[in-house]
Amino acid sequence: MSSTPTSGKILLVDDEPDILEILEYNLTREGYEVFTASNGEEGLKRAEAVEPDLIVLDIMMPIMDGVEVCRQLRAKPKFKNTIITFLTAREEDYSQIAALDNGGDDYITKPIRPRVLLSRIKALLRRNERSESQEEVTSISIGDLVIDLEQVVVRRGKETIELAKKEFDLLTLLASKPGKVFSRDEIFNRVWGTDVIVGNRTIDVHIRKLREKLGEHYIKTIKGIGYKFVF
Repeated sequence: MSSTPTSGKILLVDDEPDILEILEYNLTREGYEVFTASNGEEGLKRAEAVEPDLIVLDIMMPIMDGVEVCRQLRAKPKFKNTIITFLTAREEDYSQIAALDNGGDDYITKPIRPRVLLSRIKALLRRNERSESQEEVTSISIGDLVIDLEQVVVRRGKETIELAKKEFDLLTLLASKPGKVFSRDEIFNRVWGTDVIVGNRTIDVHIRKLREKLGEHYIKTIKGIGYKFVF
């Protein structure tokens, strides 16, 4: 009799059968309930059916690429907080930035090392569990902004501003102590976790997206150190 998976559901979407096979094998051994899809369109349907805790998306796929899959998933309320990590070719900066721009939480470069992937997945899931357990504060109000921690949205007057999960986490951190300068290392550790390795441009991409959605004046760059929230 097989043991009941306790670590969560993971959806793997990749058009390379060998990659799907080795990742499914390694993740299943760790106790995850694993589902697979071989193209983006199939991945969307599979996600709707199983509602996974984490999705691993290859970027370059037939029918529908991973970035478009992510964009469509993030447009659905039930996938707003689902963890999405991408598989990208090494040094493929454009794809990595596009992945983060469209709601991705992280990316992993190919060739894939199963142990590295497992470590990243465990770290992402742990980080998500910690975020969900912090329920004592339900909102942060600063000036004309209200950051609703329960509904994971930002409101400015009657306007609702939709943010990707990591954008929201980053804004919440900065707004938790207005005027405090958060170093890049502190932001990495508290938003992505100490055991998650992300690209050097990750923070910059998320800050840029926040400024596009909120306005330039809320987040100030402190050259050579990091960022702070101002109002």
